[in-house]
Amino acid sequence: MKIRPLGDRVLVEPIEEKEQTVGGIIIPDSAKEKPMQGKVIAVGKKLDDAGKEVAFDVKPGDTVLLPKYGGTEVKIDGQKLQLVREEDLLGVFVK
Repeated sequence: MKIRPLGDRVLVEPIEEKEQTVGGIIIPDSAKEKPMQGKVIAVGKKLDDAGKEVAFDVKPGDTVLLPKYGGTEVKIDGQKLQLVREEDLLGVFVK
């Protein structure tokens, strides 16, 4: 399903951490922390005060640093995604 976030929101697919540590210890779901990284799937349309479209700092395909407690978790086609305002993103990973 195709979806475009409204306003200054960004749709992000969280990148899950590995289930096993370097030492071989398997981490159960109950002990895992919320993912802090994600891949941008889609961006909305951001407008300035004059009504002109303003470019986002992120684009689909970028890997971003997510806030620990921000955003809204949504489930689309069985896939867990996070809807976050662009201003709440903490950073973009550069290659």
